[in-house]
Amino acid sequence: MMEFGINLDNLSSVTSDDYVLDNVDEHIQENLEDELVKEALESGVDLRQYAKQIAKELQKVECDSVKDYVAESKHIACLHTQIGECDTILEHMESMLHGFQHDLSSISAEIQCLQEQSVAMNVKLKNRQSIKSELSQLVDEMVVPEIMINQIIETPVTERGFLEQLHELNHKIKFVKQHSYNETAACKDVQDIVEKLKYKAISKIREFVLQKIFSFRKPLSNYQLGQDALLNFRFFYEFLLSNERHVAKEVRDEYVETVSKVYLSYFKSYISRVMKLQFDEAAGKDDLMAIEDSSKRGFFSSSKPAVRNRSSVFTIGKRDRILVEELEAPIIVPHAAQKNEEKFSFESLFRSQHYALLDTSCREYLFICDFFMISSSAAQDLFNSILGKTLALYVKHVDTYCSDCYDSIALFLCIHIVHKYKVIMHNREVACLDRFWDTVNAILWQRFDQVVRMHIRSVVECNVNHLASIDVRPHYITRRYAEFSAAIVNINENFPNPQVEQTLSELQIEVQNFILRLAACFSERKDQLVFLINNYDMMLNVIMERTVDDSKESESFQQLLNSRTQEYVEEILAPHFGGMMAFVKECEAVIESGQTDKLGRFQQKVVPLVQGFAAGWRTSVDLISREVTRSFTNFKVGSTIVQAAFTNLIQYYHRFQKLFTQNPFKSIPAKSELVNMHLIMVEMKKYKPNF
Repeated sequence: MMEFGINLDNLSSVTSDDYVLDNVDEHIQENLEDELVKEALESGVDLRQYAKQIAKELQKVECDSVKDYVAESKHIACLHTQIGECDTILEHMESMLHGFQHDLSSISAEIQCLQEQSVAMNVKLKNRQSIKSELSQLVDEMVVPEIMINQIIETPVTERGFLEQLHELNHKIKFVKQHSYNETAACKDVQDIVEKLKYKAISKIREFVLQKIFSFRKPLSNYQLGQDALLNFRFFYEFLLSNERHVAKEVRDEYVETVSKVYLSYFKSYISRVMKLQFDEAAGKDDLMAIEDSSKRGFFSSSKPAVRNRSSVFTIGKRDRILVEELEAPIIVPHAAQKNEEKFSFESLFRSQHYALLDTSCREYLFICDFFMISSSAAQDLFNSILGKTLALYVKHVDTYCSDCYDSIALFLCIHIVHKYKVIMHNREVACLDRFWDTVNAILWQRFDQVVRMHIRSVVECNVNHLASIDVRPHYITRRYAEFSAAIVNINENFPNPQVEQTLSELQIEVQNFILRLAACFSERKDQLVFLINNYDMMLNVIMERTVDDSKESESFQQLLNSRTQEYVEEILAPHFGGMMAFVKECEAVIESGQTDKLGRFQQKVVPLVQGFAAGWRTSVDLISREVTRSFTNFKVGSTIVQAAFTNLIQYYHRFQKLFTQNPFKSIPAKSELVNMHLIMVEMKKYKPNF
């Protein structure tokens, strides 16, 4: 109701204030949207009457409010008094708070001032601590303690205390040198005493190291122990190198000069003494493959005594063990070997000499890398200056010996020893002798090729008519070839070389031609075949015993042996069964040509052949067996040939019986006289060996 009255008042004020007509409609619309006005309009009330009623009610309310105010005037006055008092209190409190605020603002300024002072003091503290640390370290590094002076001056260099103080002195020398460049004033105070200690230490170290080096010169001294002692003090050389290079160079030059002479003297003496242990009967120019044994020559043929162990020139025996279990065996001790009256082949002496060189070189190379603190090309140059003369001595010795060496197996073994030693040094990560190994290898290869060429030339130039009496047994020259070829092939399997294979192929061709020339000395073909089979079999057995079964040499001789064996079987059967064999071949040729009508001309030959075979086949088989067994030195080969001959005979007789199925021979009465094949086979089993 009150709100409605207010809106009416607003409406009357609008009309009384003469608002612009444009705004009248807007105010009317606002009043019409009032909830009370809407309710009155909806109920159908007269607004003017309703406005008067509202005005009366408002007047009544106003009168009631005045009465209430008058009635409560005392209380209102009291309330007014209390409000005044509260205002006074609040004003006092406001003044107090203003005082607090002023005080707090002054405190905040003081706190900010204190904070700034604290930050400044903290920065000063850090700066002082940093300076203190730097100064403390500088003082500690700069000061030379009394214990250092005493240890450097008085303590022997071999004691641990000297070495520890030497490390400290080296550090102080570097520190003083560094700060002297920065013009640090304190360096002048200690520089003099540090320099004096440095020169004192250098003097003692130089004397000690040179004394150790000079001790190597004493006869029978163990220089390896001296090197081990120097390695324990390897810092001495580092100290000399960083502080006094000319003294370090003096020490290094003295070491090179001393040790190079020691090595040269030692190895020169060792090579000389070891070579005295070689077999007295070394191979010479008369020990070529096709040179006749001096024992078989005439009395005036040669003044040179016969070599008792000539076969060792061509036979490897157990010499190849030097490439396996004896490769890294202890070296030969000359005086011990002389005491035991031991003798050695050249490859054993070569192995011992070069294994001593290998072991010494590895040890020396690692020592100079460790002690002199060098590597790569610098280490190689220093190594060459130490062992250069010794290596030249070795090369000269090998070249001198090889120029008059005719033992090709020993040369080939030495070639493989060099290869294996080179691999061993690479496994030890030491390659300082690579050029030396290549040089020695080239000398050995050249001489090996020359000697093998001499063997080939001796075979080519050998006049079989000048040889001693020749029989069907294996010839000693072919046995030499077989042993030699098997030895070279066996060694070459470890490290195949095409050049060796080519040379051996040339030698094999010439030996095969030589065997054919020897076989031509026999007048009968049967003896020629026996000689060829015996020699091929011997060579094949020797080569297969020493090499793998599928080697090129073994395959070649196996083919030759098979072809000659087949030819010999035909020859041995011909005297006893030649007629039957020729008859079978002629008839089969006619049948193959398709002219079976011409077989009639062979009828007259059938009966004698059948009867002759039936009457004498047992005797012939026995004679063949005896002749073959007597002709061949190898019983196994003889038995094999006997069985091959019997197999051929059975095949021929089977083909002979098969001819009786042809028209011209079907009606021949002699057909009933044919020997039963089973009977022949049973009889031939008697000659089969039991092994």
